[in-house]
Amino acid sequence: MSQTLKDLTVEEARARMLAAAVTMAPETVPAESAIGRVLAEAVVAGRDQPPFNASAMDGWAVAGSGQTHRIVGESAAGHGYRLRIEPGQAVRIFTGAPVPDGADRIVIQEEARREGDTVTVGAAAAGAFIRPRGGDFAAGQRLLESGQRIDPWRLSLAAAAGCASLMVSRRPEVVLLSTGEEIVPAGAAPGLDQIFDSGVPAVAALVERWGGQARRLAVTGDDLDAIAEAARGAGGDLLVTVGGASVGDHDLVKPALGRLGLELRVETVRLRPGKPTWFGALGDGRRVLGLPGNPASALVCAELFLKPLLMAMQGADPAPRLASARLSAPLPANGPREHWARAVLSSSDGGLWVRAMTDQDSSLVSVFAQAGALIRCPSGAPAASAGELVDILVLDRL
Repeated sequence: MSQTLKDLTVEEARARMLAAAVTMAPETVPAESAIGRVLAEAVVAGRDQPPFNASAMDGWAVAGSGQTHRIVGESAAGHGYRLRIEPGQAVRIFTGAPVPDGADRIVIQEEARREGDTVTVGAAAAGAFIRPRGGDFAAGQRLLESGQRIDPWRLSLAAAAGCASLMVSRRPEVVLLSTGEEIVPAGAAPGLDQIFDSGVPAVAALVERWGGQARRLAVTGDDLDAIAEAARGAGGDLLVTVGGASVGDHDLVKPALGRLGLELRVETVRLRPGKPTWFGALGDGRRVLGLPGNPASALVCAELFLKPLLMAMQGADPAPRLASARLSAPLPANGPREHWARAVLSSSDGGLWVRAMTDQDSSLVSVFAQAGALIRCPSGAPAASAGELVDILVLDRL
């Protein structure tokens, strides 16, 4: 890895950030409150599921190979037939109900005819329509691993194992600080030379989606003292600044945080958009990620750096998950900086197709709002023709 802080590759910059990530302490929460949280310990089954042989259909549990059986009882879900049945006997049974001891198959009700206290059944193979005990999972089996995020499907599995609570990583508190005299929050009355803040609301929403807790500080303007004081008392586990990250006369974030003992680990990244992205640690140990002020740059870099950081802080796999897609339109040659191009994603003939949007200006919010993916264009990549495979990062659109 390069020893300089400037002009790092995306992989070098991300590796340095992840090496400095601080893992959150675990906490126990009610299982139904764990959606989006990352497991801090494995979920292990305490018993078999199902805990008994269960019927997969409504019908008759029968013993023996004959066709006519004497009805001796009923087995319903939650109310099983407790006695053992002998050859020539049958029990009326319903889906999910325990299969009585002695029964060797289930005959579905469409294949049976009841006459008083007897039932005549059609042929069914031994074991037909019986869900075996432990067929889903067995006692002692590891069902979910530490580091997995809980989604509704994993929550269902944990619930099936009887888990009323889960041990998860604490949600990282992310403090968002935006700067710039030209920025005002939505709903305010902007001056002639001002624009609404569109980057921070989106980054805050991404923080929440990625398992963190976002807290926004008031816009500080271009003032060293104000920026330093806002950051000094902000607290949190990770400070994310938006804007003021470049090298202009009004880019004051790094000088202001220098008063708080800022030690840089990443100064610039060989990336388009997002070259001014930086990362470091304050004197009190808090990590700081500096995102560019242009909304598209901020959001691209949030995907490439902020999401992996938050995953690592929660004990989850931080590696971005790339997919492959075919170009539906040619892609021009790329320059010296790795480019993550906003793109339209579609599916056809069972595969993914992607087209880079025409205007990649980093200030255009409307372009990102239409994008479904980012195309990774490596440094110095030659022009690519329609139909060629490219790496993409699929955006998690609702």
